[in-house]
Amino acid sequence: MASQVIPGKVEGDKYRSFLDDEAHTTQWRHGGPPIYDVVNKLFEQGRTKVWPEGSLEETVQNAIKSWEMELSHKTRVQDFKTINPEKFKLFVNGTEGLTAEETLRLGSYNALMKNSLPEEYKYYKAEEETFESSHEAFRSAFPRGFAWEVIKVYGGPPEIAYKFRHWGFFEGPYKGHAPTGNMVEFYGFGTLKHEFPISG
Repeated sequence: MASQVIPGKVEGDKYRSFLDDEAHTTQWRHGGPPIYDVVNKLFEQGRTKVWPEGSLEETVQNAIKSWEMELSHKTRVQDFKTINPEKFKLFVNGTEGLTAEETLRLGSYNALMKNSLPEEYKYYKAEEETFESSHEAFRSAFPRGFAWEVIKVYGGPPEIAYKFRHWGFFEGPYKGHAPTGNMVEFYGFGTLKHEFPISG
C-alpha cells in the first residue's frame, strides 16, 4: 500500500486506526503520520465488497490495514498498537515465524513475500531487498498504491481466517520493466489470533 507523508498534518483515516493517537510521541519513519488519500481512493473505486459498519469483516479489514500502516511507517515496535510485540509471530508461505522486531527490520513487502520458490520463479527476491528498496520498488511500480480488501471471513474470534484481495495498476517502472497500465491482482488467505476483543 502506498502513502505519502505530510509532516505536521495529522488527520484520522477511516480505514486505519492509530494514525493520530500519540502522533507526536510516535517515532515515524518519514517524520510524521502517512496520508492514505490516494490508495483509499483506489480502494473505494475498486473494492468488490462494502462491509457493514462494525461487522467482523470490516473490523478485520481495518485491523490489517492499521497493522500494515504501523509496519511501514513506525520505526519502533513499542509504538505499535495493533499487536503485542512480545507475542507476535508472522508466518508466511510456510516460512519460519518472524518476531515483531524481525518483521519491522525486513519491512512489510520483504516479510510478506518471503518464499521458498525455486530461483527461476522468483520475480521479487525479498532476500536481495532492504526495507527502503522494497518500498521504493512498489511506490515506483504502483504510484496509486496497492489496495487491499477482505473478501470473506470464515470464522472467529479468537482465531480468524479470512480471504483477501490485493490489487493495483502497474503505472510506473519496476526494475527496468516499463509500465503497462495493467491491473496486477492476487488473492490470498490469512489467519490472525488475538487475546482480547477486536474493536473497530
